[in-house]
Amino acid sequence: MLKKVVVIGAGIGGLALAIRLQSAGLSTTIVEARDRPGGRAYVWERDGFTFDAGPTVITDPDCLAELWELSGHRLADDVELLPVLPFYRLQWPDGTTFDYSNDEDGLRREIAALSPEDVAGYQRFLDYSAAVHAEGYVKLGAVAFLDFRSMLKAAPALARQQAWKSVYAKVSDFIANAKLREAFSFHTLLVGGNPMATSAIYALIHKLEKDGGVWYARGGTNRLVAGMVKHFERIGGRLILGDAITRIHTHDDQATGVSLASGRSIDADAIACNSDVMHSYRDLLDHRRGPQAARRLARKSWTPSLFVLHLGVRGHFPDLPHHMILFGERYRELLQDIYQRGVVADDFAIYLHHPSATDPSVAPPGHSTLYALVPVPHLGHAPVDWAIESDRLAARIVDKLEQRLLPGLGDRIVTCHHYAPHDFAADLAAHQGSAFSLSPTLTQSAWFRTHNRDDVIDNLYFVGAGTHPGAGIPGVVASAKATAALMIEDAEAPAEPSLQASG
Repeated sequence: MLKKVVVIGAGIGGLALAIRLQSAGLSTTIVEARDRPGGRAYVWERDGFTFDAGPTVITDPDCLAELWELSGHRLADDVELLPVLPFYRLQWPDGTTFDYSNDEDGLRREIAALSPEDVAGYQRFLDYSAAVHAEGYVKLGAVAFLDFRSMLKAAPALARQQAWKSVYAKVSDFIANAKLREAFSFHTLLVGGNPMATSAIYALIHKLEKDGGVWYARGGTNRLVAGMVKHFERIGGRLILGDAITRIHTHDDQATGVSLASGRSIDADAIACNSDVMHSYRDLLDHRRGPQAARRLARKSWTPSLFVLHLGVRGHFPDLPHHMILFGERYRELLQDIYQRGVVADDFAIYLHHPSATDPSVAPPGHSTLYALVPVPHLGHAPVDWAIESDRLAARIVDKLEQRLLPGLGDRIVTCHHYAPHDFAADLAAHQGSAFSLSPTLTQSAWFRTHNRDDVIDNLYFVGAGTHPGAGIPGVVASAKATAALMIEDAEAPAEPSLQASG
C-alpha cells in the first residue's frame, strides 16, 4: 500500500515537496488554510490589475523544471518563463545608476564607470562566488543536515571559503568602491538576510543568477504556483483549500494525522509542514516536543518583515525596467535600524517591481502594475501600530518614488493596497510577522536550522524557508528536494519485524 502523506501549506516549498512525493508514488494531500495556494506567493486581482504578493524574482529555472521531469512532463507546458534584463537597475540618491546583469562585458563597463580599479577585483569576487556556489548550493543545498556530524563534515569546506565572514565583508575583500560594495552585497536582502551579518556563503547568489539568469513567469509568480498545482493534480495529488490545520496529532512519538478547522480529520503515515516553523511547533503539535522546540526557536534571530505597496496606475513607463533597487542615503546604518534598533527609518530603501515592463497582461490596457517593497523591523523589534503607520508609510513611498523616479505618480494611481508586518502574522501565522522565517546567519544555517526531519517524531518533516537551506525560490525548492529524499527513503525502508513471544 502507498504511504499517505499530508503536507501542511501550499507555498512553493510545500508544492515542490508534494510534487516530488506524488511523483515517487506516495499518496499526497496538501491542506492550505487560505482560499488560494501560494503561501507568500499569493495573488490579488483588483480592478483589472494582477498583484503578486511575492516573491517576484525567479532564478535557477532548472530546479523548477526538474519537478516536471520527474514524471516525464515539461515545465514549459504549464508555465512560460520570460527572461528579465537587466536583472536589476540600482539607483543611489545622487542619481548614479548601475545596470546589473550576466552580460559580462556590459557589467564590467558598468563597474569601470564607477571604479576602474575594481574591475579586476570583481573577477576575483566572481571566482569566489563560483566556489561557494559549488560548495554551498550544488553540494549541500539539497542535502539534509540531521546531526552535528554532518555539519562537521561540511566545516572544512565552509572554513576554506571563510563562511564566518559576512557577505559585505567578503565583497569588501575584493571591491573598494562603496557603491559597488552595496551592488554586490544587497542580494541577501531578497532572502531576508542582513548583508552585514549573513554568512559569506550567500555570495553564491551572484553565481546562481549569472549562470541561470533572472526570470519572470508570464502573468506573475502566481502563474508558476498555478502551474505547480496543475501538475500536482495531474499526477494524482489532492489539494484542499480554505481549511486550516488546527492540530497535528501524535501517538508514541509518531505523527498520526491532522484535524482541520472544518471539523474534518485526515489520518497520515507522514506529515510535512510548509507552515511557519514556530507556528507548527507551538500552535499545532500536540506533543511535548512542541513547546520544547518553540522555546528554542524563540531564542533565535528572525528575519525582518516587509511593507509592500501595490499600485495600479494610468500610463506606461517605457524607461522603467522590470526590477529596481533604490538605495537610501545610508547603508550600514539603515540595516542597523531594520535588524537591530527596530526603527522604521525615514531614509528607507525601496525594491521596485514593474512587471508591466515584461508583461502588459498584468494591467488593463493603458495602465501599469507596480510593487514597492520596503524592509522594516518585525513585530518583535518595533512596537509600531501598523494600522496607523501603514497609510503614512505608503504616502512616503509614493513621495519618494515621485522625487527619485516617477514625477506625478500620485495623480496616476487608480487603485492601491498595502501589506504590512501584522498581515504576515495574521495571514501566514508568521512568527513576529517575519517575512522570511529564521535569519540566514552562519549559526542558524544547515544543522543549526530547523531540521528537515524532526529529531523526536521521525515521521514529522519540514520544508520551506525555516528549514535548510533557507528562503527564496531556489532555497525552498532545494529544501523540498532534501526533505523528499528523506521521506521517500523512509517510505521504502522495510518495517522492523515484530517480536514474537516464545512458548
